[in-house]
Amino acid sequence: MSEPSEWLIYRGAGEPHEGIEQLPPPPPWRDFGGRGAPAPDEQDGDRSADRRLGGYRHIAELHRPGAEELEMINAALYLRRPLLVTGSPGAGKSTLAHSVAHELGLGRVLRWPIVSRSTLQDGLYHYDAIARLQDVQIAAHSTAAGAAGAESAQSVGSYIRLGPLGTALLPSDRPRVLLIDELDKSDIDLPNDLLNVLEEGEFAIRELERIADRLPDGEAEVLDDDGNKVKVKGGRVQCRSFPFVVLTSNGERDFPAPLMRRCIHLELGRPDHQRLATFVRAHLGDEAARSGDDLIAHFLERSRSELLATDQLLNAIYLTDAAAPAGRDRLADLLIQRLDRPR
Repeated sequence: MSEPSEWLIYRGAGEPHEGIEQLPPPPPWRDFGGRGAPAPDEQDGDRSADRRLGGYRHIAELHRPGAEELEMINAALYLRRPLLVTGSPGAGKSTLAHSVAHELGLGRVLRWPIVSRSTLQDGLYHYDAIARLQDVQIAAHSTAAGAAGAESAQSVGSYIRLGPLGTALLPSDRPRVLLIDELDKSDIDLPNDLLNVLEEGEFAIRELERIADRLPDGEAEVLDDDGNKVKVKGGRVQCRSFPFVVLTSNGERDFPAPLMRRCIHLELGRPDHQRLATFVRAHLGDEAARSGDDLIAHFLERSRSELLATDQLLNAIYLTDAAAPAGRDRLADLLIQRLDRPR
């Protein structure tokens, strides 16, 4: 086993050196690609799925979800209802959406990460009024007034981009998968604001509705969340196949009864040793799962009385395997710190 100083890249010595060249490849879940456009034969070009499901996911296919988990997922698919998934951090809530999209061939997962400032409008679409005003002012100096009016109406769609929720509701023969991540982080109004859209499966783009009669065939082209141009007719978006919507929550707050009534609720329990080993195999391979078996067991023991996240376990196994520091157990404990109170 190497000395502690041998695995350190930054040494705190104050002297510049080329140690960064010794840095190993990143953990699979922190590899952000940057490889350019996906190949034409790629299923969906969703590199975030690799980070969620793991680069060794073919090995992890030996694991099967529990009966209740499978039943609730399929109930949501059959009933065209959102699936509300609750559980502790790292229980696999977000991974579930990527797993369904991967197995059913439903393309890239549309992800809407929720923060305290998120609004329904953020999920539906964004209209860049300032950019349009600037372009109109520039065009006014070089375009005849009559032509400018007709051209202005047709160009409104160029300043509209659909959000993840808006894109999921575009009419298509197969449903898209939409992940509304950490809904419990939202403002108190957002869960109620979602009710009508999730119930009706449609919404209006006000900026297009107002000028629909001046558009060719009442249609305008806008950008979707994938960056593709899509046509919107009459200023309204209405789904054909209701998307598979996964709402996740860490259980930090209760949701209003009307939202709960419209959702299928699945609670993910604490993962057992087999499931944790599967997570490790999917991301780091079989050898890492074998060498980190003692860390998995220790993680499980601590998680009975402490709030821990699976990400912490993956970080600990990757680092102690890649760097092989002398104080392996001590470093693992530093990385796996309880989340329910400061240590």
